[in-house]
Amino acid sequence: MKHADDGLLRTEPRLVTLEGGEGAGKTTVLEALRDALRAQGHEVVCTREPGGTPLAERIRDLLLDPEHEPPTAEAELLLMFASRAQHVRETVLPALRRGAWVLSDRFTDSSYAYQGGGRGLDEGLIAELERRVVGFRPGLTLLLDLAVSEGRARAHGRNGDADRIERERDGFFERARAVFLARAAAEPGRFRVLDAAQPAATVAAEAVALLRAWQASQ
Repeated sequence: MKHADDGLLRTEPRLVTLEGGEGAGKTTVLEALRDALRAQGHEVVCTREPGGTPLAERIRDLLLDPEHEPPTAEAELLLMFASRAQHVRETVLPALRRGAWVLSDRFTDSSYAYQGGGRGLDEGLIAELERRVVGFRPGLTLLLDLAVSEGRARAHGRNGDADRIERERDGFFERARAVFLARAAAEPGRFRVLDAAQPAATVAAEAVALLRAWQASQ
C-alpha cells in the first residue's frame, strides 16, 4: 500500500498515536507512555479521537450514540474529520508548538481502517481530507494488534453498553484490522506493531521501550 500523498504530509515527531481494534488495551499503553515521558520532565497532552475538545466531544456523541439516526458512511467520515479538524487546531497543534508531547488514542489511521476498510469508502477521499484538514502524520504510531474475537470479548467485558460502532458485525472489524496491518506494512518507519494478546503489563513495557528507541533516533 503506497500512499501517493506521502510527500505532501509533514511528520510531527512528538505526536505519538495509538491504533488498534476494540479491546486492544490502548488506554493502558497510553498511561504508561504518559508516565514515562513525564518522568523525563516533558509536558504531555493525552487526548483521543473522535474528541479532544468540547466541540469535538459533542461530535463524538453524535457519531457513537446508538440512539441517534445512523449516519451514512459518507456522513460518518465527514463528521470524523469535522471532529478531527477541531482537535488538530485547538489541541494537537498548540501543544506541539509549545514543545509538548501529544499522545492520542486514535488519529487519522482509524479513518482509513474504519471508514475505508470497514465502510468501504475510497481511500483517495480519505487521503484528500487528511491532506487538507490535517496536513501531517504522527512521528510514531503504535498498532496494538489483536484478533477481532478476543478484542470484542474484552470490550464487552468492560462495557456492556456498546456504542454504535462497537455494535458492528465481526466482518467490519476484520476489514478494519486488515487495513491497519496493511498500513503498518507500508510505513515501517512510522508504525510499530505490538501483539496485544500478551499481558497488559508486557504490552505497556514494550510500548515504552519503542517510544524510548524512537526518541533516541531523533
